[in-house]
Amino acid sequence: EPIPTNKRHRAAEIFGNKKVIDEVPWFGIEQEYTLLQPNVKWPLGWPVGAYPGPQGPYYCAAGADKSFGRDISDAHYKACLYAGINISGTNGEVMPGQWEYQVGPSVGIEAGDHIWCSRYILERITEQAGVVLTLDPKPIEGDWNGAGCHTNYSTKSMREDGGYELIKKAILNLSLRHKEHISAYGEGNERRLTGKHETANINTFSWGVANRGCSVRVGRDTEKQGKGYLEDRRPASNMDPYIVTSLLAETTILWEPTLEAEALAAQKLALKV
Repeated sequence: EPIPTNKRHRAAEIFGNKKVIDEVPWFGIEQEYTLLQPNVKWPLGWPVGAYPGPQGPYYCAAGADKSFGRDISDAHYKACLYAGINISGTNGEVMPGQWEYQVGPSVGIEAGDHIWCSRYILERITEQAGVVLTLDPKPIEGDWNGAGCHTNYSTKSMREDGGYELIKKAILNLSLRHKEHISAYGEGNERRLTGKHETANINTFSWGVANRGCSVRVGRDTEKQGKGYLEDRRPASNMDPYIVTSLLAETTILWEPTLEAEALAAQKLALKV
């Protein structure tokens, strides 16, 4: 029997289901994190006991007055490549001292494996640099962005011609299990999902095309091409990737709502499926 903290076991069961295997689920995970000064636990680059200038110039920025911790981000990227992790990019985030890296596209349970290993490598890199790593979803209260772990997801059917209808059906299913997903998407996420700072309100499910303020976002290219992927923007930076990825697969491939619930949700979300 697996121990209670072993979430990989249940994920492996879901990803081992024939229906899931046949759909070849792809994941691209955007892991955000915040770097802290070790003695004061205050973001890297921030004046101790004070605040930097407001958000705006820091996202994907260059320059010693706007980008803090690039050496750590770059070292982590190279270490992940060397380790065989499917890392595909990095960028500075909206809040200064906050960074992101992307892992994927990965198939099935590999997404969770690679995120967990990449987090361990990041802990080691920050340790060597004398910097504290936090995956807290809202490390600084107030008018500052939180840290998430946006999860981009598609199935074989979604990627094929006509897949947009399957994406809308998946969104409908996700709306009906919103509470189950939120409860599994990371501790302290209620401090992040406020409806501000590019997040949706934690109590309400929403979706939209090219809308960063929704629970689930669909890209313009996906809408235009009629196939592609969806982005679940709800997971917190400290989420368990085994839980999140397997729950997405379960809800969109294996779980079937009642016809009545499906019709009501479709009407509410203006989804014609």
